[in-house]
Amino acid sequence: MTIAVVQSNPTPAILPGSGGLRGALSDLFWRRPKFLLLLMLLPPVLWLGIVYIGSLFALLAQSFFSIDEFSGLINREFTLKTYGDLFQAANLDIILRTVTMAALVTLASAVIAFPIAYYAARYARGRWKALFYLGVMLPLWSSYLVKIYAWKLILAKEGILTWLLAKLNLLWLLEGWLSLPIVGGNSLSVSFTGTFIVFVYVWLPFMILPVQAALERVPGNLVEASSDLGASPGQTFRNVLFPLALPGIVAGSIFTFSLTLGDYIIPQIIGTSRLFIGQAVYSQQGTAGNIPLAAAFTVVPIVIMGFYLWGAKRMGAFDAL
Repeated sequence: MTIAVVQSNPTPAILPGSGGLRGALSDLFWRRPKFLLLLMLLPPVLWLGIVYIGSLFALLAQSFFSIDEFSGLINREFTLKTYGDLFQAANLDIILRTVTMAALVTLASAVIAFPIAYYAARYARGRWKALFYLGVMLPLWSSYLVKIYAWKLILAKEGILTWLLAKLNLLWLLEGWLSLPIVGGNSLSVSFTGTFIVFVYVWLPFMILPVQAALERVPGNLVEASSDLGASPGQTFRNVLFPLALPGIVAGSIFTFSLTLGDYIIPQIIGTSRLFIGQAVYSQQGTAGNIPLAAAFTVVPIVIMGFYLWGAKRMGAFDAL
């Protein structure tokens, strides 16, 4: 019996190079993966380095100029006079008001976000967790301006909130609050309080999600062990939950604090005539034409956030982003 053995041509271990320009480039990228990585990173790095960081340096350079008070023209000589103007009473008041608002919004957002994030991390499962994410993210899908103008109608003197308080016979409480010198006004829609409420509403999702992510990393057996050792719920919160969730809170505060610090649309639509940093920058470079002072105002939140991010990094906040 004869067995015929058919030998096929063996496939070479290394395929020959492809022909044409496309094949040559493919072979080059396969042999030099670092070169491919460089080409992929080059466009975003150029965008970040030239357009973003370059514009920041140009802005920083403008802040060292001054404006001639007689002619109104920019004097392009190096000087610290513009930064000295920031310490005038009116400008310093703008900076302090903005930083205070950013701190209050961050604190309120953390207080409101923690129980919501804790419930989502500990108890929400399946479709309920999907509904949680949908409920948190849904406000971010609507227009920024639409949300602000909707709140302006809600907080107006003839708005639904005033109507509800009147039905509950609590209108006296609102009128008493609005009569206070700093936080009050003619109505909530033109008051420091109204600005605070809208800021918290708009930036709250940016606090909830990092806190929820941080709480999900907390092992459940730590909470159970704390309870088994006789700790009260308050002691468990102070000694176990809060320290472990703190990086998430700080991570969320990066968003709430920085976004409040630089926003000018909300104070423009809902608020009083007292300016925030964003409004000061807009008015100085627009109506007043004082670009050096506008640039100096812009440097203030950059410096504040630089120190803030440095402190947040030391607390491990970037691990919770």
